Amino acid sequence: MILTKEQQAILDGEKGETLARVMKTMVKYGEAFGAEKMVPVSSKYNHLVTSFGLKMMTPVFDLMQQLIDADAVSTQKFSVDPRPLDKNVPSNFLQNFIFNNFMYASQGSYEKQLNKLGLMNDDAFTCTCYMDEVGNKPQKDEILSWAESSAVVYANSVLGARCNRNSGIIDIMGSVVGYVPYFGLLTDEGRRATWIVKIETTKKPEAQLLGSAIGMKVMEDVPYVMGLDKWIGDELNDSACTYLKDFGAATASNGAVGLYHIDNLTPEAKEQGTALISENAKEYIIDDAELERVYKSYPVIWKNKDAKPKLCFMGCPHMSLQQLKDWTDKVETSLKAAGNKKVVIPTVFTAAPAVLKEFQKTEYAERLRATGVITSYICPLMYMNNPLCGKMPVITSSNKLRTYTSSRYYTDDEILEQITKGGK
Repeated sequence: MILTKEQQAILDGEKGETLARVMKTMVKYGEAFGAEKMVPVSSKYNHLVTSFGLKMMTPVFDLMQQLIDADAVSTQKFSVDPRPLDKNVPSNFLQNFIFNNFMYASQGSYEKQLNKLGLMNDDAFTCTCYMDEVGNKPQKDEILSWAESSAVVYANSVLGARCNRNSGIIDIMGSVVGYVPYFGLLTDEGRRATWIVKIETTKKPEAQLLGSAIGMKVMEDVPYVMGLDKWIGDELNDSACTYLKDFGAATASNGAVGLYHIDNLTPEAKEQGTALISENAKEYIIDDAELERVYKSYPVIWKNKDAKPKLCFMGCPHMSLQQLKDWTDKVETSLKAAGNKKVVIPTVFTAAPAVLKEFQKTEYAERLRATGVITSYICPLMYMNNPLCGKMPVITSSNKLRTYTSSRYYTDDEILEQITKGGK
């Protein structure tokens, strides 16, 4: 790899042994992917994926402490993925005991480390750091050192920033040293589409279901999606961005998509159009029948497939402010139609702390509270990833949560029916 004088000096230890080891790690990482050079991280803020204080993560805590002790802290302030614990989320005594004394016993000390390393603020715990309320929205063409898959695909696709699907810890190392290797989605060639996806549905496709279908088909490749603008428009307004947030999370978790282009909508597709498509690109047609096939292919891994749901999680990735408002209207209307005052299944809507603070300022907050729905900053995935919660029949409209846990996927309409009407 060809390094600049400054980069070589860091590697040679002129700024200390710890920073030299960080640079060596980033160089080796780049060489593994054929990178010929390092480029500066140019975004104002970074985002980390390791937000949870699992006791088994001792090597991570040790590494963080080495960086702190050597004053090799992040060159950027950063946000971080959601916290795993919230006393307001339904849980029993045994779950709480396990969470607090075993699984996440190191949460408090780890958060102190994050603050010393450069955490933006106490509200910066979210997978949707790019929300306006959170304040970590990269600009077009900025180079990032992120790892959270749903945030990476959003930043690349909707915002036009440039970031590879890095692993956890690589994200903080890139920020500490200020450079990342130049390969993959940082390059023009790496951002060209190798799949053409044609949407031929008779109605607006469910974001999480469509993203799942595309992710499982193209895997880590870059899709160019045609026909979706018919359903979500040609302007990146709140509605379209919310749709793409959920769509992208499903492509990234059900496959390994780090970038997609939406014809007539996303920045690079607006600028370059079909010139983004590589020669010999493969084609995938999605119609109503294909979405139905994908939906029916999802396994139900509950011990009792006919069990009554005990919990519903919405917001993986975290919900937007507009989603919280829209779902308040939906829940109220559906409850009224069912003749119920409160949801019949314990339901949690998750969003960034900063988004929840803004939501609490609106008249929607009290209305949603009256329906029995709980709002939380929690990471549903971290809540579910243990044997106790894994045995619970939990429902969700998140394909990411379905993929990584035992949760059962339903469409938004089906979720609304279940939480407001139950077996009626």
